[in-house]
Amino acid sequence: MQNDPDSENVDVPRLLEEIPLLYKARAFAEGLEANSWFSRLGEPLDAREKALAELYLDGLGFPDAEPALISNWEDAASAAETLDRDPIGWEAEEMLRAGLVSRVLERLEEEAANTALAYVAQKTGDTAKEAVEEAAAMDDVVDMEIVHAAAGALAQAANGAALVVLAEAEDDNPPHPFLARWRLFARGRWPVGLAGSTYNIL
Repeated sequence: MQNDPDSENVDVPRLLEEIPLLYKARAFAEGLEANSWFSRLGEPLDAREKALAELYLDGLGFPDAEPALISNWEDAASAAETLDRDPIGWEAEEMLRAGLVSRVLERLEEEAANTALAYVAQKTGDTAKEAVEEAAAMDDVVDMEIVHAAAGALAQAANGAALVVLAEAEDDNPPHPFLARWRLFARGRWPVGLAGSTYNIL
């Protein structure tokens, strides 16, 4: 059997180091189907959800902000529109995202990281659209723009949580804010976002 000339360029030790991490990313993606997306929208926030929201806010750099319940889709749409006018939370998230990406690329080749994230995106898309449309239909929501915004927010949160896993930051103490936000989604909520000093959660 002839040797593959490209095999001389393969970093075998690095590849072996990457495999367990990629398995963790796959396990995260496979577990997405087990979550009850958007199943508790509008219900009162329980103590665990408030604590997760506060962890997110502290990690984002807004310890004085407070979680607040949004009780219906119409208010969620208004809150989502506010995010476009007040992007301070988004800017803070982008800084955190850049830090995670740097940590990921210390552990994985860029192609491997992109493949793992694409797989997470595929698995999220398989479940998010159906779940959010079902939740919206139960509440007689006809504004598909806000329905798509909710599905997009879930996909973004899954991407952030996957970056935490790939960066091996899931055991950080306190938890990474992206992981705290992800756990709010996993509990059936939609954390719409930060507006002023309020973290709106449907």
